[in-house]
Amino acid sequence: MSRPILGSARRLAAGLAVLALSSTSALALEAAASISPAPAAAAAAPARALTTPMEAFGHEVGADYRLITYTQFERYLHTLAGQSDRMKLLEIGRSSEGRTQYLSVVSSPQNLANIDRYQEIARRLAKAEGVSEEEARALAAEGKAVVWIDGGLHSTETVPPQALIAALYEWLTAEDAEAKRILDDVVILFAPLNPDGWELVSTWYMRNEDPLKREYDSIPVLYQKYVGHDNNRDYYLSAMAETTNVNRQFFREWFPQIIYNHHQTAPAGTVVFMPPFRDPFNYNYDPLVMSTLSEVGAAMHSRLIEEGKPGSTMRSGANYSTWNNGMERSVTYFHNAVGLLTEITGHPTPSRISLIPQNQLPRNDLPMPVAPQTWRFAQSIDYSQSINRAVLNYASRNKDRTLFNIWRMGQNAIDKGNTDTWRLTPSAVDALNAAAGTQADARRGVDPALYERIMRDPARRDPRGYVIPADQADLPTAVAFLNSLIKTGVDVERAVRAFTVGGKTYPAGSYVVKTAQAYRPHVLDMFEPQDHPHDLQYPG
Repeated sequence: MSRPILGSARRLAAGLAVLALSSTSALALEAAASISPAPAAAAAAPARALTTPMEAFGHEVGADYRLITYTQFERYLHTLAGQSDRMKLLEIGRSSEGRTQYLSVVSSPQNLANIDRYQEIARRLAKAEGVSEEEARALAAEGKAVVWIDGGLHSTETVPPQALIAALYEWLTAEDAEAKRILDDVVILFAPLNPDGWELVSTWYMRNEDPLKREYDSIPVLYQKYVGHDNNRDYYLSAMAETTNVNRQFFREWFPQIIYNHHQTAPAGTVVFMPPFRDPFNYNYDPLVMSTLSEVGAAMHSRLIEEGKPGSTMRSGANYSTWNNGMERSVTYFHNAVGLLTEITGHPTPSRISLIPQNQLPRNDLPMPVAPQTWRFAQSIDYSQSINRAVLNYASRNKDRTLFNIWRMGQNAIDKGNTDTWRLTPSAVDALNAAAGTQADARRGVDPALYERIMRDPARRDPRGYVIPADQADLPTAVAFLNSLIKTGVDVERAVRAFTVGGKTYPAGSYVVKTAQAYRPHVLDMFEPQDHPHDLQYPG
């Protein structure tokens, strides 16, 4: 379908391909890309007393045996948008079943008055192209950190969507010094990810008048009508409507530097799993992604411990790595952003923290164990708000670094795409060990000359770009692939005349994806064969 460009990249007279083919597989993104999300409320309202969750729903968020439906949440969103000058409510698309998917933009009233400027700063820093280091530092000082917080992707994980309601109310009403500083430094994007599933699960649970008989284990249909739980495997492809809505916010509209994806359930005998994650991480990433991820993870754990909230675990506490490109939080790593995943315990029906003997002994990956106990839904909501605060406080305290570093990573990617580079992959390490043969020694190493011979083998050199010929047999399928790239923010160009590269001539209308762009890690991961490390627990 595509051929790599191994030599110097030739600049083509081309425009962004969005995509001007008559094929039924082509996606008309050009118009959509230039349209901002529709405002659901014309302007932020002046400050006044806000309707509380108790007033809106008749009970607190996180009350035992209670779930708030998406329909109720939607009404509450519009109520709050009409009352608060800290909130701008946007419609970002429709769900698979036709429900409106919303984005709540929350910040100080002064920031919201200048939100277009801060959105543009985030875009320029994330895309990096044409921005000098001096200008990037100035933009980082002027701009505001953009942090995405969501809930409800997996709808039977009921803590996250309910916690989203509590978070929105908290940040529209908080008056403490920390909150005011955060609202001055940060633009917060609150988003429900699966409106259809939220409505399905909450109405199913609440259908029984007897609270003690409420459950959602017996739901007979998928909570995302096409892919169910695998809606969190779609982010590289963007085949589902909801995924496309979210990816557009990530990589074409708002460009958040930190993305926090709430999930559940926690490993047995703990309350919540949080970053950092176990190895492997993907060799395509900029290392700043992973080092920053560890920083934010440390802030999350420390916040809970400071507040006397035990039971957070990391790394070896669960099997989550950072390798895969299909999940919401992990696709962001390929775009130089910090993706966070938490897996928290909790259920509207009271549950228990189990006793796992080995999880009672403190260790690096479980610094403050939790005792076995009955666990209430409200406790999970409370933990979620504390973790949100940790993330937002990190973004506030490190605002300039957070903004500048996304530019730095984007510029690193552009620079690499414009020169000869070699990624160090597991198969390259295997080749190095094979070449060393019996010399291999874990303490003394091997002949350093092998590094240049094996690791810098011209045959292993990274492509400068890829050509998708216009005269191939199955162009509609190629177009579908290109549209997936475009929906995740990748720049695609279309040749207006025939050109020759690497000794081969391609016709006008061929598509070119260069690696000299900020999202180079995503480009390479999508085009190149995957080379996963050998991390099986057992041979075979």
